[in-house]
Amino acid sequence: MRIATFVHEGQRHVGQVAADGQSVTAFALDAAQAARGALPLIEAAASGAALPALTGPAIPLASVHVEAPLPVPRRNLWCVGRNYHEHAKELQASVFKDNNANPATWPIVFTKVPECVIAHGDDVVLPGAAVSEQIDYEAELAVIIGVGGKNITREDAMSHVYGYTIVNDVTARDVQMRHQQWDMGKSFDTFCPMGPWIVTADELDGQHTRVRCWVNDSLRQDGRTEDLIFDIPTLIETISRGITLYPGDVIATGTPAGVGLGLKPPVFLKKGDVVRIEIDGIGTLQNAFV
Repeated sequence: MRIATFVHEGQRHVGQVAADGQSVTAFALDAAQAARGALPLIEAAASGAALPALTGPAIPLASVHVEAPLPVPRRNLWCVGRNYHEHAKELQASVFKDNNANPATWPIVFTKVPECVIAHGDDVVLPGAAVSEQIDYEAELAVIIGVGGKNITREDAMSHVYGYTIVNDVTARDVQMRHQQWDMGKSFDTFCPMGPWIVTADELDGQHTRVRCWVNDSLRQDGRTEDLIFDIPTLIETISRGITLYPGDVIATGTPAGVGLGLKPPVFLKKGDVVRIEIDGIGTLQNAFV
């Protein structure tokens, strides 16, 4: 099932996207529930409750504004750095120079604030030269936690996955490296495009899919999640060590090689650039930089 958060005739709804991707049918949620995007559905599933009923006719997707499936996540997004071997190599002399030289020891984990989330089709706002001119893209598969828990074992981890979406982990590289931790350089306003919807885990195996990214129609990134240094069960086990994960928590699993900083010479995003990310089994997340 594909679950979208959308606005139609001035009202936010959460709905099920048709199999052909051409229409969406709203679930019976009140305005307060719909304000939280897909989170009420995730929480209901985690508690064993049934999905709300579908209500009204199918609405053409072309006539709605699709929002991020979780417009304001319940708390910071969990993110993983250096999780593809080739990406580890391309930034080993810059972003990763002060990290453990062996990328397979422990995952590098940081967070992005919820308020930086925007939707497919929304503009990413460049912060200006006084703040940073080193703005980069990172195409990532994001895991949505369903059933929460603490100290989740690797063996049980996949039973805690509700579904998947796409995230662009937009990054100010100079700010990321200047502060010796990454949250500030990752959390500028509009720096987390997410969407276009959530695909539930019964429809997509996130451990076997393809992540690609284009900048202005030039293919920059092309990786498979089979090549993750730390796979999804390991990430869930690691992040839940001593920390309770909740329904709706988001884990961005890392980016393949081909980011702007890794090019020779580096090429950063500029006004007018368009970044398009496609993940097999989910769809397309595209945003212009302004």
